[in-house]
Amino acid sequence: MLDTNRPQLPPEIARRRTFAIISHPDAGKTTLTEKFLLYGGAIQMAGQVRAKGEARRTRSDFMQMEKDRGISVSASAMSFDFASKERNFRFNLVDTPGHSDFSEDTYRTLTAVDAAVMVIDGAKGVESQTRKLFEVCRLRDLPILTFCNKMDREARDTFEIIDEIQENLAIDVTPASWPIGMGRDFLGCYDMLNDRLELMDRADRNKVAESIAMEGLDDPRLDEHIPANLLEQLREEVEMARELLPALNPQSVLEGHMTPIWFGSAINSFGVKELMEGIGTYGPEPQVQQATPREIAPEEKKVAGFVFKVQANMDPKHRDRVAFVRLASGHFTRGMKLTHVRTKKPMAISNPVLFLASDRELAEEAWAGDIIGIPNHGQLRIGDTLTEGEMLKVSGIPSFAPELLQGVRAGDPMKAKHLEKALMQFAEEGAAKVFKPMIGSGFVVGVVGALQFEVLGSRIELEYGLPVRFDASQFTSARWVTGEKAAVEKFINANKQHISYDHDGDVVYLTRLQWDIDRIERDYPDVTLSATKEMMV
Repeated sequence: MLDTNRPQLPPEIARRRTFAIISHPDAGKTTLTEKFLLYGGAIQMAGQVRAKGEARRTRSDFMQMEKDRGISVSASAMSFDFASKERNFRFNLVDTPGHSDFSEDTYRTLTAVDAAVMVIDGAKGVESQTRKLFEVCRLRDLPILTFCNKMDREARDTFEIIDEIQENLAIDVTPASWPIGMGRDFLGCYDMLNDRLELMDRADRNKVAESIAMEGLDDPRLDEHIPANLLEQLREEVEMARELLPALNPQSVLEGHMTPIWFGSAINSFGVKELMEGIGTYGPEPQVQQATPREIAPEEKKVAGFVFKVQANMDPKHRDRVAFVRLASGHFTRGMKLTHVRTKKPMAISNPVLFLASDRELAEEAWAGDIIGIPNHGQLRIGDTLTEGEMLKVSGIPSFAPELLQGVRAGDPMKAKHLEKALMQFAEEGAAKVFKPMIGSGFVVGVVGALQFEVLGSRIELEYGLPVRFDASQFTSARWVTGEKAAVEKFINANKQHISYDHDGDVVYLTRLQWDIDRIERDYPDVTLSATKEMMV
């Protein structure tokens, strides 16, 4: 929960806004990310996800499969400056996979941000994956800002979209802008927060639209820009909206009870700048991080951070592994020695990087709220905490039981050792669960969605030159086993056929039927089977 009585943050930390973009697949999230980078001056021209050849290689999708399919399957982080009308912000944006098969990566990413931008398609409204992701945001009380995209296509009635968000997601919605027309007749929006007319430029998709200050909706100059029928509709609808919908309450937004909504068309660069201004003005500063034995406040002088993602082979030429670290406190400088809390060993952070998707630059310094990459050779895992000496462990980073299990074998039996190495790496990265059965050889791989098997097979072949085969497994789900040592040992000895170990060496019970789980709960009251494991190590 946001604490309103916190001390004032140092200016460098206070100007940071760290947020994720969440949406259903195909709502236009990657295009919106591109335009953010364009307005932040980080790139000169936006790439298009559906364009051909090189133009298709959008900045936030760096894995080969993402480039081939035009979908995001891995969360990526980007840092850039944005000069708003009021001040200069530092945005740390995390683009998440929209595809539900990769939702675990998204859940973990949401532990590392202070707010979320929810992108919805104007024609489709609130879709199933949006609802799921929203629930995760709700669990964490994350502030949410909403962007209703694709208004230049046939879209639903504006009030209908707002009602659907309010009913489905149980959150107050307040319009920050109001669309003028839709589809072919879409002219732009009326900025309700600043009384400005925002007109879309259909001719140049990378150009910022025209913005004209108005003296309210009765300003006669509106007639010069908007056809009479659309102007009459705009005045009626805005009057109704002001009567029926709550006014913007910044505190309510920060507490996660209210979402402001902007309307626009990311592909036409329209509405994006207003949304960015909104993130700067109404989005939260870096927040307190939950940890044990105490929480970590961003204004603390000493540096603390935690790993929420590990990405292997971002540069296939260098077999590298980069740990994405969210800084929770302090002012980090390159070369600093930090304590790796899990191993209690010091780590010199000599080559930290800042990301612009797959591009990186050395990070000479970073502040609480920033996301830096630490190249390493497997020392850092998801959930690890780095501090300036204090034994703090960041909490709340989940690992979920897989919903699909398959056996995996190397095409060449002589390469079994290579396969083990590759699988362990992907397990540590969080790309899949890997279980080593107590009896028999080989591994069982568990994922949340079927597409992950395809991605995993493709990556093992591309990154290790190792073709693999997935086979049907007799098991359908997995549960982590906890309890007193003696009770767990007794349980293992009696159920060896079902027992395996995950990449951390923790005991896992593989099940065939719900009956298996019910039997264990009945016969072994001293043992707990859990569908989640907190990655607090």
